[in-house]
Amino acid sequence: MRVNTRRVKERFIEGLFFLNGMIAVIILVGIFILLVRNAFPGFREVSFIEFLTTSRWNPDAYDRETYGFLAMLVSTAMTTVGSLVIAVPLGIGTAAYLSDVASPRVREIAKPLIEILAGIPSVVIGFLGIVLVGPVLARITGTYNGLNAINGSILLAVMALPTIVSLSEDALKSVPKSYEEASLALGANKWQTVVRVKIPAAASGIVAASMLGMGRAIGETMTVLMATGNAPAMPQNWLSAVKTMTATIAIELGETAYFSTHFYMLFTVGLVLFIITFIINLISDVVFHKHMKMIK
Repeated sequence: MRVNTRRVKERFIEGLFFLNGMIAVIILVGIFILLVRNAFPGFREVSFIEFLTTSRWNPDAYDRETYGFLAMLVSTAMTTVGSLVIAVPLGIGTAAYLSDVASPRVREIAKPLIEILAGIPSVVIGFLGIVLVGPVLARITGTYNGLNAINGSILLAVMALPTIVSLSEDALKSVPKSYEEASLALGANKWQTVVRVKIPAAASGIVAASMLGMGRAIGETMTVLMATGNAPAMPQNWLSAVKTMTATIAIELGETAYFSTHFYMLFTVGLVLFIITFIINLISDVVFHKHMKMIK
């Protein structure tokens, strides 16, 4: 009787987990279908080639509305790549310190403080970019207000850092202890062991962590909306004001007439952003599982 009761409980729990997983998949597919249904009608008025290859986005033009996506794509890529250039080395270094150098007491204090960064609202980070980071950049670079791609990159790096640090530390900790012991036995010091043995062994996990950090950065809205200047033109350099895909949707969708060309093209931007983020997360998940199999 007890055995049958246990089996019923196990099957119930398995069914509950399966149901939760299916609900997540259904929601994901539903979002994709919604984006596709509202994106494709826009191409009745706008050429697909024009959308992908031109940089002028001006839905309020008097003579002819233009919906060029290229400037937004370049702006998003600039802020995302800039954030990774800052966050990845800092995140890997911090993860290596926490996993192999820091004392248990320092680790207990530092790890929660880093993870608290993930809980700070993005609007607060954007506000700090306006009142703190922007003026400093303006003084250093000689620009007018410091609201540019560099400002956005710095703020997105701060937001991506907890993800990169946490997952990179887990990847370093998953490296078999025998690797470290063999390195130390051959005469390497602690620093050489971490840099030349543990980090290469955990490389796939660190890459997955970096890609998840990229997904966090590329989908951020409020921070880049507040701190990058929101200029719709093609950026000329890293000191130019930029307008990302997420910022464009957030600014314009609430003031757009339903079922207009502008409305549909904003959904097209959302669809492209969804596909990019999905691919990044999918690749990071595949790389992470490959890393776990290699470690085992």
